[in-house]
Amino acid sequence: MMAGSGSSSAVAGGLARHIPVLVRRVVEFLAVRGGGVYIDATFGAGGYTREILAAAPCRVIGIDRDQSAIARGADLVEASSGRLTLDEDRFSNLAHVARSLGHDAVDGVVLDLGVSSMQLDEAERGFSFRLDGPLDMRMGGSGPSAADVVAHASERDLAAIIATLGEERHARAVARAIVRERGEAPIATTRALAEIVSRVVHAKPGAIHPATRTFQALRLFVNEELEELASALAAAEAVLKPGGRLVVVSFHSLEDRIVKTFLASRSRRGGGSRHRPEAKHPAPSFRVLTGRPVTPDEAEIAANPRARSAKLRAAERTDAPAGSDPDDLLPRLPTLADVISGRRR
Repeated sequence: MMAGSGSSSAVAGGLARHIPVLVRRVVEFLAVRGGGVYIDATFGAGGYTREILAAAPCRVIGIDRDQSAIARGADLVEASSGRLTLDEDRFSNLAHVARSLGHDAVDGVVLDLGVSSMQLDEAERGFSFRLDGPLDMRMGGSGPSAADVVAHASERDLAAIIATLGEERHARAVARAIVRERGEAPIATTRALAEIVSRVVHAKPGAIHPATRTFQALRLFVNEELEELASALAAAEAVLKPGGRLVVVSFHSLEDRIVKTFLASRSRRGGGSRHRPEAKHPAPSFRVLTGRPVTPDEAEIAANPRARSAKLRAAERTDAPAGSDPDDLLPRLPTLADVISGRRR
């Protein structure tokens, strides 16, 4: 954990490589106010945190499971003069982190999902096939790596993971090729895996790289990102005060579907017709602020191509009790532990 001290509202620092997406709209939907407490649960390069701190004399709790992101935030912590605290943790633990810092309820939570530009640009992290490096992909640096999954998962499980999390139509062929190649030699680098996938998935000119979907699937699986997201949404519901805001920026359909489904279930009121009795639902714990997801305009996409697929959804907490943990948001897949242990073979 890293915290600043003092009371000045000046905010500076040198975190600029990663361009935050839809940052102006994020701050607008958070409705940042003086004296408020906000959680940037995916701190990254601090882009959202910087703008939240600049919007009002408030406090921010920044969370990231990536130790290097926390270390890079030291200058921003110092410049915030006591208004920013950083904690190395998973964003699913955001409610616990807030309470450990003395905040039983907060005014806003923002989640920026996916992998950061900084992580993609570091070959040794193994997130991208653009730069050859170890097949790692772990955001936190601990636990099984992508190479471990590729080495231990059965062909059936590999196909399910790649088809479901990567939405890859050729998942069976990719899984078959991986199993065949790993029988000859370990698949230990990003380039080796990308070449294997490229031999069975043939992209048209101008399309995304053939290995893109497989790499996405492995990253999501290794970091248990969808499970983290479902838990983080429930944690935000538990820690937001009435009137507090939840803002989520996602970058592909699986994430957006989970956010949309969660908010729909938590904002639903009883309904029925003259033919059916009124359905009974708990009192809504959220009021949805974005009927349709907010997307970047052409100017932002031109300045930051990463923003192209971004979707922002926002909701405001009501005074109703938080619901039970959602158990129907996730696709049915083997667990990371089962795959690595071989229990699924």
